[in-house]
Amino acid sequence: MGLDRRVCIICGLGIGLALAGSLSRIDGRPLDPEAAALASIHRDQANHLAFLGLDRWQLSGYRGQGIKIAILDTGFRGYRDYLGKTLPARVETRCFRDDGNFEGKDSQHGILCAEVMHALAPEAELLLATWEPDSSERFLVAARWVKDSGAQIISCSVLMPSWSDGDGGGDFHQKLRRILRSERIDVGSSDALFFACAGNTAQRHWTGRFQAGTDGFHEWQPSQTVNNLRPWSSDRVSVELYGQAATQYEIFVREENGEEVSRSKPVSGTAGPSIAARFLPQPQSTYQVQVRLKHGKPGNFHLVVLGGTLSTVTCQGSVACPADGTEVIAVGAVTRAGRRLDYSSCGLEAQSLKPDFVAPVPFPTTVRSQAFSGTSAAAPQAAALAAVLWSRHPQWSAEQIRAMLVKSAHDVGTPGPDCETGFGMIALPEAP
Repeated sequence: MGLDRRVCIICGLGIGLALAGSLSRIDGRPLDPEAAALASIHRDQANHLAFLGLDRWQLSGYRGQGIKIAILDTGFRGYRDYLGKTLPARVETRCFRDDGNFEGKDSQHGILCAEVMHALAPEAELLLATWEPDSSERFLVAARWVKDSGAQIISCSVLMPSWSDGDGGGDFHQKLRRILRSERIDVGSSDALFFACAGNTAQRHWTGRFQAGTDGFHEWQPSQTVNNLRPWSSDRVSVELYGQAATQYEIFVREENGEEVSRSKPVSGTAGPSIAARFLPQPQSTYQVQVRLKHGKPGNFHLVVLGGTLSTVTCQGSVACPADGTEVIAVGAVTRAGRRLDYSSCGLEAQSLKPDFVAPVPFPTTVRSQAFSGTSAAAPQAAALAAVLWSRHPQWSAEQIRAMLVKSAHDVGTPGPDCETGFGMIALPEAP
């Protein structure tokens, strides 16, 4: 790509410092280290956008204008510091936490998602909403608010595994479908597109049929009724079990010496067997997870760990709520070469195709020193591409936008749609 072409693209993206050649000097004067680092990140972002084909679309004037995108997340601490920089100068926010504190959680996860949105669809209007973390009803209230506020695209990169049966069923998904399809007078279509991360749970998830061992506990594999759990940090660990059957189970978490540290409780606001055992781990400790049938007939179930890893896992079937729903577009993570990253969740061949798409990660960020990775960074990329496409075809319905994303995706991994990479890597048509 020639110098003039690169300068035009970068200026069109609003990235003034990311010029071709050396980033250590401007007008013959050396940049200070902070400015040089920022210029390098902007250059990397421009390269990422060009890889997705967004450079041509933005230069043609399609930058998400006229589209409202909502980001549902639990972490927006310090978002005002990024207004007019990483984020638009103005965003609309709404809090559905019980304490009313929009920035109550010490996390910038939602800001990272919003940065991706703004870089890829810089003229889209952003709505930011948060909810009470353990309340599915408050989440649905937040989803209804963004939909009623005119959001055509919703993106969520937070997992709530036990809110569904793990296969797209349950009361939560029925309610979410009704919200997404509710009539709205101010736009032509009553539908909205909901994007969600597939999850980073491929290496901390197990699914299959309950099989009792001689001690009455479930066998994760023949003669093994203990599944070792290693926490990532001292933060809370949640071991969650969910499934379709009305059968009730129990989860026991013990230290290596056999002392019980947590026993499961029902997950509030959910139906079926959804339970969770939560605890604060000790440093450098390993724990043991066991599952026992409480009452009912044994059946299939899912178990996932949030905040740690399991020693015995099954990758397939690890796409978690909300991404497991048919009304939701699930997005996994791949390298630029199209290889699924080991942690990126996979669907089951027997179920509906999940994930729907994959996106390349990591995404360069100005919010922190570490690049934004995981399926959390994948979902907002797909949502932003949909916004740019919709700004080109404002008369299209949500289903037409979704169909074009399927048509323009690049097939990666196993030929054809599959449960690891869906329809392929997100992309826009070559010509706007």
